[in-house]
Amino acid sequence: MNPRTCVHPRGKFIVGVHRPRFDVKNLRENETLEILGQSEDGSPVDNRVNFPKTDIHEPKADLIYEIANPFPFRGATFINSAWADPKVGRTEIIGIQPPPPCSLVQAMDRFIKDRGEDEPLSEPEKIRFLEALPRPVRLGLAQSSTDPGELAALARTCCKILFKPESKIPWGLGYKKKKDGTTIPDIKDHEVFEVLVNNRFLPDEYKEVLVLRPGVQGKSEIIGEVVSENGQTHVFEYLRRNSYIPWGHFASNMANDAVRYRAKDLSSEDMEGIRHLYYQRIFVRTAEQLNLRPESFRKNLTPEELEELRKSILDALESAPDTPLDFNAALWGWNFGFGSAQSGHRLHASHQMIHQQNAMIPGQVEDRSGRPYDCFSFGDLVTDFIHTFKKTHGISFFNAFLEAIRTNERTDGRFGESSLIVFEDENIILFVPKAQVSEWELQIITQKECDSILQADTGTRRSLDLGILTAVQVLEALGAQMVTSIELSGRLDRMGSGQHLMYSFIPRLPYAPGTFSEAQLRWISGCYPEDFAHACRRTLDTQKENP
Repeated sequence: MNPRTCVHPRGKFIVGVHRPRFDVKNLRENETLEILGQSEDGSPVDNRVNFPKTDIHEPKADLIYEIANPFPFRGATFINSAWADPKVGRTEIIGIQPPPPCSLVQAMDRFIKDRGEDEPLSEPEKIRFLEALPRPVRLGLAQSSTDPGELAALARTCCKILFKPESKIPWGLGYKKKKDGTTIPDIKDHEVFEVLVNNRFLPDEYKEVLVLRPGVQGKSEIIGEVVSENGQTHVFEYLRRNSYIPWGHFASNMANDAVRYRAKDLSSEDMEGIRHLYYQRIFVRTAEQLNLRPESFRKNLTPEELEELRKSILDALESAPDTPLDFNAALWGWNFGFGSAQSGHRLHASHQMIHQQNAMIPGQVEDRSGRPYDCFSFGDLVTDFIHTFKKTHGISFFNAFLEAIRTNERTDGRFGESSLIVFEDENIILFVPKAQVSEWELQIITQKECDSILQADTGTRRSLDLGILTAVQVLEALGAQMVTSIELSGRLDRMGSGQHLMYSFIPRLPYAPGTFSEAQLRWISGCYPEDFAHACRRTLDTQKENP
């Protein structure tokens, strides 16, 4: 049986078309006729249409396009033509309007003024008013308020803040001791606090004290740093010892003197600095396993030193191909944005907006009986599939995949915009996948074979950094507030598999939570990928014209 994929071996995409027409037996015995209301002219509106007297005949329901994901383990995308057709030729309507200004305190002041009272709420009254609000309302304000003064007052209701004498400027947090003697920040409501500190409208002096200053998030050690020559870029690398990822992970955060809460505020130097810490950590840890030692110590590697170390690792692996690495896979991800519903459901999570994480995954551990246990890496699923594709069809999957991207035809068969490519250079392509696991998904793929970042030379790494920055900035400009980004890569010591390094950028759009469809890997979309790609290109052109 051929592997299930939308990529034909000849370099074309395959799209299934559902043209539903059907008959349904009416098995209902009774009628429950009710008056629902009345129309503008006073005539009654009833529910008679809901209780047909005959069987049902549907001659022509909406066309649904089914597209198997290029990778079978990611399911299939279903595009409803009734939702997608109105956007054809009107890609300017693809986007989400930014949320309107929001301030409960200002609304209260207007209400007081409308009642003929001259005095607005004083600062202590604002704090008492916010403290008196039900918790779901405070949580909603922490998420949605655009009033810096209101957010500063709200911060004082959920944690103990220390202020300079005779000043409204905070200088630190109050701390308290636990029963075991450890000292922790005196935070009364952690959830409101976490949502609040991720709101970009919170004054920077509060961000500094509450979340950005090194050490304020806990005792995680800072074991890496990037500082640009002009001082504009500053990134810290934190070690998370006790991680939900076994064997710990590393987090790269923009430092407290380089505040970034929006993708548009990130410079190319910022992204290169964040990603440099990722490359550096993976290369150094891999080199240590091969008994290679970089010359630098207690010092950030330069791009040139990093490249020399990468080449040394490749040489060592090539000279001893049977030498296994205990940790032989890289994991990278970025949760951009933060959200929490008043119901308590977490919509997204990150310690701060610009916060990327990486780790290394072992090849094997032992099970409880001491037998070898193969450890999971997401990229292994890609490796397994492309081997199956090559065995079945005799050609490289990624060659066919790249050809299909370049020669794409519109999903709906119309003439018009057909390109899926948003941006490309000699090393990478940023494109809209034909089958998306989230509406507005973007992907990056390397032009040449590149199993992992270990095979990415200096030029490829720079292209990847620029592509990642471009993808997130374009999505944000279109209105996405939360984007999950992941890397799909092969094992570091299994090169030459024909794999290409990939990145997936998955927005979490409003009114689109995961449901039973997504749980079955059925991804629902209301936009043709070609039209979304056009919207992305248009947005990218606008950004270039108005930097």
